[in-house]
Formats: sequence, structure tokens, C-alpha cells
Amino acid sequence: MKKKISINHLANPLVEILIKEKDRLGIEVLKGPKDCTIIDAGINVNGSVEAGLIISKICLGGLGDVNINPNNKTSLSPFHLNVYASDPVLSCLGSQYAGWSLSSKDFFSLGSGPVRSIAQKEVIFEEIKYKDKSKKTSVVLEVDKFPPEEIVKKISTDCNLDCANITFILTPTNSICGNIQVVARVLEVAIHKIHELKFPLNQIVHGLGFAPLPPIAKDFVNGMGRTNDSIIYGGVVQLMMRGSDEELNQLSKKLPSNSSKDYGKPFKEIFESYNMDFYKIDGSLFSPAIVIINSLDSGKTFRGGHVNEELIKKSFF
Repeated sequence: MKKKISINHLANPLVEILIKEKDRLGIEVLKGPKDCTIIDAGINVNGSVEAGLIISKICLGGLGDVNINPNNKTSLSPFHLNVYASDPVLSCLGSQYAGWSLSSKDFFSLGSGPVRSIAQKEVIFEEIKYKDKSKKTSVVLEVDKFPPEEIVKKISTDCNLDCANITFILTPTNSICGNIQVVARVLEVAIHKIHELKFPLNQIVHGLGFAPLPPIAKDFVNGMGRTNDSIIYGGVVQLMMRGSDEELNQLSKKLPSNSSKDYGKPFKEIFESYNMDFYKIDGSLFSPAIVIINSLDSGKTFRGGHVNEELIKKSFF
């Protein structure tokens, strides 16, 4: 069934809120190379909790919501981040997933957000059969430096858009906005792992999740470590799916992060053990600590994984 919605049209009003209310939200809006718009949400400014939540919703293509609630496990974190999406596959894989490699000289980032659905640079769009044709878009980058002109030109060319219609949102991991938008990927990593396991994506109907909000780190690498640990060792996702009880039960055991050979150490240690090569890390590590699958056919519930409080504490404190 062809999707009739435009995730860019849903996300663009959220981008406009960031621009119009920049002072209240603690962010900065600048003109970048080739007249693109750059939203600094943590490099030279403090950002804010609210800005982080709005950026997370932009990442979800305007199809999901993100909020913060008190966590009764205050020994781990006083708050946790909740996320859900009305169309989890399109929202998470068609927008939020950081799947577009963008590099130029000493600049590298994985692009996420609604821009990906226009660029169509990833095979996933053939599989979910979705393409957006919006004339205005945004890209979220987890970086601590501004994108060079070459990256702006590349996105403009690949999307066939004027640079003035492209907004870059920059969220370093050692900022509150970066902290929030990364942890808000707890649902996305579960759905991405389902895709990696070659399980039919069309059997996913609903999805929601939460993960502890980590303290802000002193630098980029520690920030990346804490936000990943939040999901890997503390994230919980529930999926409502179609399928036989046998296949859903097996899936619930394969999905959690403890199925990975790299499971068992803080992410920063794992990252450093592979000489800072992100791609050498076992891909199955990038998944929530607990996955609960509710069968919409039988009504039964299947569960796998566990929260690792010891490793969360080691990472956060």
C-alpha cells in the first residue's frame, strides 16, 4: 500500500518552531554555505530539554512523539525518555535511522531525519516502498562541527533541492539536545534489528519504548558511550506484531542486546577496543535491553533480555 503522507511536510512545521523560538529554546540559527540554514543545538550554545524533544520528533518524521517522565529507578537516572510512533517502520527506518553516510575530508557524520526519504540513497527505501518529494527538508547530524560546503552541495544535488531549502540541525552527543535525540532512538534500533534479521517489516503494527536519560558527558566520545549504554543496557521496547507465536517468540529472544558477542562492557570501552572504528562493533549490539512482543493474532506476549543496572551505573557515574 502506497503511503499518502509526506514526512517532510509533517516535520517542517517543527523545524519552523525551532527557528522562530530559537531564543526561548536556547539554540542558534545561522546561514550556512550556499545559503542553507544551520541550527546549532549544542556546539556553541546550551540548547534545552524542549529543543531536544522537538528535534527528536523531527527525526521521527513528525510521525511520533517523545516525552520525559520520572523514573522510579532513581539510582540509575531520575528520568526516562518515552517514544512512540503511529507508523513505526516509516517513522524509524524512513526518517530517524542514521543511515546516510556524509563525509568530506575531516568531516564525517551519518545523516538522519526526513531528508533521507528524498535522497533515496539507501536500499531500505526500496524495501519499504516510500519516497518523499517535498521541496523543503531537514537533516539531523550528530556532530560537534559545522558541515562544510561540500556536504551542503552533496545533499542539495542528491535531493535535487536548492540549498536554501535545506536545514541542518547539529546535535553533539555532549549536549542536552544530542543526549535526548540519541536516546529517543530506542524504538528505532529494535526495528532496525528486525530488518537486519530479515524478519518481514510489514508484520510490525505498533511500537513504543523508553530508556533512562543519561547525564551529559564531558566530551563527544563519552557522550556517545552513555547514550548508547542507555539503550543497550536500559532500553525497553514493546512491539505489537502479526505472526505465529513460534516466530514471534523466537524474535523476542534474538532482538535484545544481550544476544551480541560484544555485550557486557560500557559502550565507550567497546568502541575503544576496536580503535574507534564504529563499523567493527557487532551490529547486533545496537538494540534495546528488553524487547516485549505482543501478538495481535493470538494475544500472547513474548519477552527477551534484561536491564543491566550494574553497567548503566558504571557508564553514568
